[in-house]
Amino acid sequence: MESTREIYWNVGHGIATLAPMYLLALAALGLLVYGMLQRVKVYRNGKPLNRTDEPMARMAMMMKNMVLQSRVLRVTGPGVAHAVFFWGFLLLVIGTGLIVIQADFTDLLFDIVFLKGAPYKVFSIVLDFAGLATIVMLLGLMIRRWLVRPKGLETGSDDIVMHGLLLAILVTGFLIEGARMAVTELGTELSYWSPVGMLVANGLDSLGGATVLVLHRGLWWFHLVLAMLFIAIIPFTKFRHILTTSANYFLADRGPTGKLTTVDLENEDTESFGARQMTDFSWKDIFDTDACTSCKRCQDRCPAYSTDKPLSPMQVVNQLGELARTDPGADVIDAVGRDAIWSCTTCRACQDICPAAIEHVNKIIELRRNLVLMEGEFPGEEVMTAMEQIEVNGNPLGMGYAGRGDWAEGLGISTLADDCEVEVLFFVGCYASFDKRNRTVAKDFITLCHAAGIKVGILGKEEKCCGEPARKMGNEYLYQTMAMENIETIKGYGIKKIVTACPHCFNTLAKDYRDLGFEVEVEPHAVFLDRLVAQGRLPIREEQFTCTYHDSCYMGRHNDIYDAPRSLIEAAGGEIVEMEKHGDQAFCCSAGGGRILAEEKLGTRINVKRVEMAVETGAGLLLSNCPFCLTMFEDGVKGAGVEEILRPRDITEILVERLVA
Repeated sequence: MESTREIYWNVGHGIATLAPMYLLALAALGLLVYGMLQRVKVYRNGKPLNRTDEPMARMAMMMKNMVLQSRVLRVTGPGVAHAVFFWGFLLLVIGTGLIVIQADFTDLLFDIVFLKGAPYKVFSIVLDFAGLATIVMLLGLMIRRWLVRPKGLETGSDDIVMHGLLLAILVTGFLIEGARMAVTELGTELSYWSPVGMLVANGLDSLGGATVLVLHRGLWWFHLVLAMLFIAIIPFTKFRHILTTSANYFLADRGPTGKLTTVDLENEDTESFGARQMTDFSWKDIFDTDACTSCKRCQDRCPAYSTDKPLSPMQVVNQLGELARTDPGADVIDAVGRDAIWSCTTCRACQDICPAAIEHVNKIIELRRNLVLMEGEFPGEEVMTAMEQIEVNGNPLGMGYAGRGDWAEGLGISTLADDCEVEVLFFVGCYASFDKRNRTVAKDFITLCHAAGIKVGILGKEEKCCGEPARKMGNEYLYQTMAMENIETIKGYGIKKIVTACPHCFNTLAKDYRDLGFEVEVEPHAVFLDRLVAQGRLPIREEQFTCTYHDSCYMGRHNDIYDAPRSLIEAAGGEIVEMEKHGDQAFCCSAGGGRILAEEKLGTRINVKRVEMAVETGAGLLLSNCPFCLTMFEDGVKGAGVEEILRPRDITEILVERLVA
């Protein structure tokens, strides 16, 4: 006889079994649908937003992140445990589905049994190990949550229900298998294909056949009720992330990464800008709050939270979710707190690591837009002054706009007003134009371009702040004013390519300006120079040195540029000693999100903490490729008292020193 088993052994396969079983299933599914429809009503309180374009690409991304657990696995330890648990549970669900298909359809209607012979043996052993792995991983996660208790990991009644119900379902599943095997398979060759079940069967064998039969039947129905209860309560507990997180992979922003929504400031029907109530957010912002698993990865990566500021990305999402469900008309800004709202550096560390693809930064920006555009409120007087200087002089430093190109005197480059026949336009940015330390970087970049035979031009006094700090602070009006002036100026010269040494300028010109009709190619100087070196147009000699490298947020997480800067350092003979937090996990310098304009008054200083990370590497040189980062590090080494052991520099300065004459 071929290896197989009777599916409804000891409980019967008649109407007395099937009727209540399928009625329970229908009731559970009905509650599931009802509960999710109630959630949908909450989502519909948000503003419209199209997240169904490119459906095939979205579906592929959803399957990758859901089935392969790609985002979950980015954090080892609990990430691996969750992924293994998911895969094991998925196999158990698939196995249960195959049993139902065979017993209640193919065998019942067509006398077709496919779970037999070798396929049945594989089926048995795979599900046995899947169940075992699932229980082990679940116990590990429970130990972490209730015994290890990592800082910031919140535990509530939902977690007790979730873990307890899942564990009960898994354990009763093995008890049912063991009871069946104790009567029907123990001592046979087939029992070895269910090793965990065989172990349980040996433990139950001493109870006697009659007792085991009663135990099996009772556990079978109890297990069924638990499984149906699990399905029914999904929408009413954190279990809903099974559906919402998976759906969020499909609904995720297709890019460009970090690009903000451009506000239509000319729309006369708009009564307010930004978000003050939950109804001011998009439906996707509200949906995000249901996808959150409160895993605290975002919180752990947040530089503001890590330096004792009142901002937790996880808490912001949870607060928004609570208001969406209970009081969508409440004042969101008061609920979240102004200090939390202004503490964000828009580094995207939270979004990058989030296993549920939640979009934190846009929510913060919408709250800031309301504070600035509707209330005229900024985090401090110094920020308001900087905004006024941008409006009057085209830069936040308070320098006269007429002197914007003074740094270039004697370098042999012209403004486009004098000569627009150039190979590239160097969009200098405010700090490289006016800040003494960063002017050195701008001059070195021109030296490198000349060495490579590149004819470069600048806008000089016609260049304005790109508007990025103002925009990230919520001042969309000032951003669009600066952007349109820059766009019209550049278009007037017919420029085909722009290079900038500021990642913030690069990100803004290359992405945000697109909504305003700007189409010129934009490239960061690190990528531009790396290509010149690779092509042999920029001869650099190797001189051995040791350094550590800081991945700026707007080159790294915002634009996925990690290799080009390192390639340049290695070409110059540099040995990079990486900080613990580097690459896509790099720690922010504190200047993003317009924070470079604001005093850091709360908690400890982010730039000092990053400098201390650099000191720990033992390298005496801290390299970066961002004027904001360089400015923060120059201040950070003083704040940390390490001026004698750590020197911040830009990559261009290293390259210039190694130019082959």
